[in-house]
Parts: sequence; structure tokens; C-alpha cells
Amino acid sequence: MNNQDQKTVEYENKSASESLTIREWRQDDKPRERLQLFGAHCLSDSELLAILINTGMQNFSALDIARSMLKTFNTISDLGSRSVKEICTIKGIGMAKAIGLAAAFELGRRYQQEEFNPSHILHTPHDVAKYFIPRMRGARTESFYIAMLNTANIVISIKKISEGSLNSSVVHPREVFRIAVIESAASIIALHNHPSGNTEPSKEDISLTKQIALAGSMMSIQLLDHIIIAGETFTSLRERGYID
Repeated sequence: MNNQDQKTVEYENKSASESLTIREWRQDDKPRERLQLFGAHCLSDSELLAILINTGMQNFSALDIARSMLKTFNTISDLGSRSVKEICTIKGIGMAKAIGLAAAFELGRRYQQEEFNPSHILHTPHDVAKYFIPRMRGARTESFYIAMLNTANIVISIKKISEGSLNSSVVHPREVFRIAVIESAASIIALHNHPSGNTEPSKEDISLTKQIALAGSMMSIQLLDHIIIAGETFTSLRERGYID
């Protein structure tokens, strides 16, 4: 083909950012571009945080801020449990960014909770823990739940009975069984978390378990188990022998 047959082309002046190699991209752009090219699963915790943070400040990129956050709060789980006010203590994080992060963490928690199938059959303490650990992950106060089951051990409803302080929640067997009767439960499983990270049952936990079991036997609504969850671990009071 001679030069006369060749199609005439025009050279287009690309912007500086378009002509840069990945190595030359601004640091703030790298996490976003990496996610687009390789997928979110390929990014580190700090890179994902940097995308949520979006912009940095002079001489302190969004990625720098993200790394500073993880250095301060150690883990994503710890960061996700912090209040907006606490998140704002990080250099480069204002109220708007803190609110955005808090919303993202809450959406993550709700996503995990939606994975629970209300009609799931709970056969073992491990089944219970598998579905409730995400629900209680990152909680900084103690909360008490009951899962209500039918005669086939299928979950028909889950209710939060109380939410207390860092170390305790106030629960009365009367309230537990008032709800169980309304839901026509054949049996129940009690659950609560220990924000301290220690799943060892306290004297109060053991006493409450025995009270609920006794009240349940009188009402023909069996207490199948009482599970204590702390972080990613759990303790079954039935396995410990506190429930007959």
C-alpha cells in the first residue's frame, strides 16, 4: 500500500493523567484504578478504605489516611465498631468522611445479617454461632437475643431482648417467654455477646441460663442452648453442662 492509499489520521493530545503509566499515577488514583482493573478482592484493607475516604490532604493522600486509621485501630473490625466521633480523631478525616465510613460499615453488617435464612434448621451450637457471629461482630455493648424455633428446630423468629452496657445486659425470663409465647415457639436458643472478647460464662450468665431453663420447663418451651459470642469464638452452655 502506498502513502496515497493510507487513511489520514489526526494526532490527539491526551491529558497528562491519561498518558501516565500505572507507576506514574497519583497515589490516590491507584486503588480506584486497581479495583477497576483487577476487582475489589485484589485490594488491601488500606486500599479499600482509601477508596471510601476518596480524597486526601496536602502531602497526605487518602491511602496515607487509610494506613493511619488501621495503625490507630489495628483491625477493620475494630474500626467498624467505632463511633463517628472516634473516627474523626484521625488526621484527614472530617465529619463527612467519618459518616460515610460509618455508613459503609453498617451496610456491611446488614449484608452479613441478610445471609441468615430465617427458616434455617439449627442442629448444633456451631450452626447457631455461624449465623449469629456476623450479627454481633463489632458490637461494643452487650446484647441479648433469643431465636425461636418450631417443633422441627426451624427458626421462626429472632428478637433482641435487651441491650446493656459494656459489661452487662438486663434480661428477665418473663420477657423472654412473653415473646416466645407470642411467636408460638416450641423451643428457644438464647444468645448474647461479650464485648470483652472472653467467652467464659460469668456467674450471672450461668444463673440466668438456669432461670430461663426452669421457666421454660414449666411452660413447655425448652431452652435448647445459651450461646455466648465474643469476636469469632463462642461458648455453648449446653456443651458446658449447664443445661440438661
